[in-house]
Amino acid sequence: MGLFLAEGPKVVGDLLGKFPCRLLVYTDAFSEEFGSSLSSAYAEDARQVTQKELERASLLQSPQGVLALFEKPVAEKVDATLPSRELCIALDGVQDPGNVGTIVRIADWFGIRHVFCSPDTADVFAPKVVQATMGAIGRVKAHYLPLPQFLQEVGKRALVMGTFLDGANIYSTQLPATGVLLMGSEGHGISEACARMVSQRLLIPAAPHEADGSESLNVAVATAICVSELRRYLLRG
Repeated sequence: MGLFLAEGPKVVGDLLGKFPCRLLVYTDAFSEEFGSSLSSAYAEDARQVTQKELERASLLQSPQGVLALFEKPVAEKVDATLPSRELCIALDGVQDPGNVGTIVRIADWFGIRHVFCSPDTADVFAPKVVQATMGAIGRVKAHYLPLPQFLQEVGKRALVMGTFLDGANIYSTQLPATGVLLMGSEGHGISEACARMVSQRLLIPAAPHEADGSESLNVAVATAICVSELRRYLLRG
């Protein structure tokens, strides 16, 4: 089974107990400060090393005293009826690790438990993505699958939403409590194949409209705005 790397007390601490831990490596300084709160009882193998040894193993510029190797979860059969019962996110070719990790973290904050990803979306278990999730990957499930076919099935039961320049103003549109929010790649947006499956086209309007400014929003920022509005509409009833 494949393994993934996590580093730092926050990320490692959140993932211990969520995934089987094959190896936990920590420094003496870390053990003195956090030893009581970050138990090695969850790890198959726990080793204390020097700061120099940790630096050689770490992928971070400034290692934070602990790293761990966890088992990747076994891929589960995807349930296309999930979006008819809860709000989910779909990522279409989002390749920047920081953006994917941040979106998983956004999903966690807003209580979204499933993110559906096209095969060309960055691997959620790549080190940079794991770090960007800040432990949220232990609470949010990512599923990799042929996205157009999945969205076609979802569309039979739930709304598929996506952001487009010709979409309806998200701030004045009645929004659902369930469904899929589809976000496209940083450079190309939502692919044509997935766009055909979108039943609700949304727009995050720029303000003021007549001002010169950026031509687009960062995909993670846009996701946060959309999910916040979806949740706000729900909480207002």
